[in-house]
Amino acid sequence: MPFTKSDKIWMNGEFVPWDEAKVHVLVHALHYGSSVFEGMRCYDTVNGPAILRLRDHMKRLVNSAKIYRMELNYTADELSEVAKEAVRINNLDECYVRPLAYRGLGDVGVNPRPCPVEMMIAAWGWGAYLGKGAVEQGVDVMVSSWTRFAPNTLPAMSKSGANYMNGQLVKMEAIDNGFVEGIIINTAGHVSEGSGENLFIVLNGRLMTPPISASILPGLTRDCVMKLAKDKGYEVVEQDIPREALYTCEEVFLTGSAAEITPVRSVDRVQVGEGGRGPITKDLQEHYAGITSGRIEDTYGWLEYVSQVAV
Repeated sequence: MPFTKSDKIWMNGEFVPWDEAKVHVLVHALHYGSSVFEGMRCYDTVNGPAILRLRDHMKRLVNSAKIYRMELNYTADELSEVAKEAVRINNLDECYVRPLAYRGLGDVGVNPRPCPVEMMIAAWGWGAYLGKGAVEQGVDVMVSSWTRFAPNTLPAMSKSGANYMNGQLVKMEAIDNGFVEGIIINTAGHVSEGSGENLFIVLNGRLMTPPISASILPGLTRDCVMKLAKDKGYEVVEQDIPREALYTCEEVFLTGSAAEITPVRSVDRVQVGEGGRGPITKDLQEHYAGITSGRIEDTYGWLEYVSQVAV
């Protein structure tokens, strides 16, 4: 996946050159995973660069921090304006935006409270998350041997760095076994999500996705897809999904800010439906791409244009 270095990163209230955006080796987050973050795409639309679900992403960041008792010195609206400036100052039209709040240098004990909460927002050019051609051709995935962390162990509704240690194990196992991605099963034996994406299946013509109680991150792209699908007349159901449904359904696709809407063509080397991209997946992809490109009217108010400055 191509990664393009940009010029400046916002850190704790000011923009600094990319190579000077540094932290001390004893920051709490490096030792204990005490960080929360977001990831969002900025699209080069026909009306100029626009960030998808910007305010919603920043609200989720604030909520993630709240769960971990991290007091931020910025509101969601203030962080949204910084994100737009990060795109502008780096002269980017299409990019990925990453806000991060983390526990900095203080004490090196497990208790995080002596450590200050610091923040950064970066923007850079980023290509297709699951590889070139994945959006059109689909990807091959496996059901991981690792299990999604149980409820009341780590809060799945917080997008924390610590949670993604689970996802890293899933991702590395999948790649080592010749797959692009892994699907995690939760402690109840039901499908949870990918290493960094939510999951949908089409079974008997119905669109199904695991509920929040399945230890998933409540994804904003997931929310976009559910709204789009309902408005297009598809039946959308949030319910527990057994593993075997992945092998017998008509379609599977993954959703996320980075992955967007990516079809799955096989699970554990069992072909999904006709293989490749199914018709419902393609329909939702095209509508989603139409909105994010500006070719279809954004009636949902999901796009926030970088040129817009708060009054």
